[in-house]
Amino acid sequence: MRNDPAPFSPHLRVHQDRGHTVLEFRGEIDIIAALDIVPALDAATGHPAARVVLDLRHIDFLDCSGLRLLYRARRRVLAQGGRLQLVCTHPLTLRILRVTELDNVLPPLSSMDEALGQPEAASESL
Repeated sequence: MRNDPAPFSPHLRVHQDRGHTVLEFRGEIDIIAALDIVPALDAATGHPAARVVLDLRHIDFLDCSGLRLLYRARRRVLAQGGRLQLVCTHPLTLRILRVTELDNVLPPLSSMDEALGQPEAASESL
């Protein structure tokens, strides 16, 4: 695993793992954090056949701005013929994903090994 050169952000760590770009969200993902995250998210999701994992295991809070980031990543990756997976274990975040029905189009996985060690199983349709 190696870190990609990226601007420092207290809300995001970007690295490569097993051929995937992993965006590891950290702390509180609110409107301020979202503004900080968008450039790195767009860089990771803006090229053909991107293989991206969004890791939410290290977040404390997720609001509608955070949900918007997840939808944005999904839309951008699928538009370019890529694959997107989500790793999430926090009960409150999982509840938000269920209530908003985001879990229907971006099913959360319970571990990085599950996301990286199997063929990507993200939704195919936009």
